[in-house]
Amino acid sequence: MNLKLKRPLAFFDLETTGVNVASDRIVEIAILKIMPNGSTEIKTRRVNPEMPIPIESSLIHGIYDEDIKDEPTFKQVAKSLAQFLENADLGGYNSNKFDVPLLMEEFLRAGVEFDIEGRKLVDVQNIFHQMEQRTLKAAYKFYCGKEIENHHSAEADIKATYEVLLAQLVKYDGVEYEDKAGVKSIPVVNDVDALHKFTYIRDVVDFAGRMVFDDQGREMFNFGKHKGKLVEEVFSFEPTYYDWMMNGDFPLYTKKKLTEIRLRNAFKKK
Repeated sequence: MNLKLKRPLAFFDLETTGVNVASDRIVEIAILKIMPNGSTEIKTRRVNPEMPIPIESSLIHGIYDEDIKDEPTFKQVAKSLAQFLENADLGGYNSNKFDVPLLMEEFLRAGVEFDIEGRKLVDVQNIFHQMEQRTLKAAYKFYCGKEIENHHSAEADIKATYEVLLAQLVKYDGVEYEDKAGVKSIPVVNDVDALHKFTYIRDVVDFAGRMVFDDQGREMFNFGKHKGKLVEEVFSFEPTYYDWMMNGDFPLYTKKKLTEIRLRNAFKKK
């Protein structure tokens, strides 16, 4: 099947130093440009991000500082990339949330005009998530082959959830899983400790995700003007930020964790 195109569609993917759109940089960009006549052109370019690549990122995409030390910076290739993408719509996987915003940041830093207005954006992940819904109703149908009776009643939903877990244990018995770091395991087993380990989001300090752990296990803010900064450091140079959050519309558990961090720091100083 050929795509019906009025103008070129450029699928692209970025490998980066991390996942923070505002502060991380591109280390590799690959573009598959499909023309209206069905012909294709591929360009892949590694980029010197002008900052160290964190080891956790290198373990995912396999690109290390040594690999890009002699590559051009994004600013040096920005004009040619913009020309290659000129008049093209953009496509990717999770591209609307990550790849497109980060690419725009890089063009802005390079001072190269790259207008997103008027371009069509095709995010394949959104098609997947919307067509293959991740609701309890969809899971019950997928794993158990049945429709939930009295859906949205608490009792019916919790019984269906239990049945889904039992079906998952059967379906994934002995099935291997590979995480983003390439580590393989068989995580879905009939053991609550193992299921907790596989399903618990361990890098989140509070359930609302206002704070996360960095690679050294330290708490840092995950929102607002101090996003990416250590909570301890923010409380040191802006102690009123704690009061602002405690008086703000934040979950009680978030406030509880904030207070624990603040008290821990107070004991350290004594």
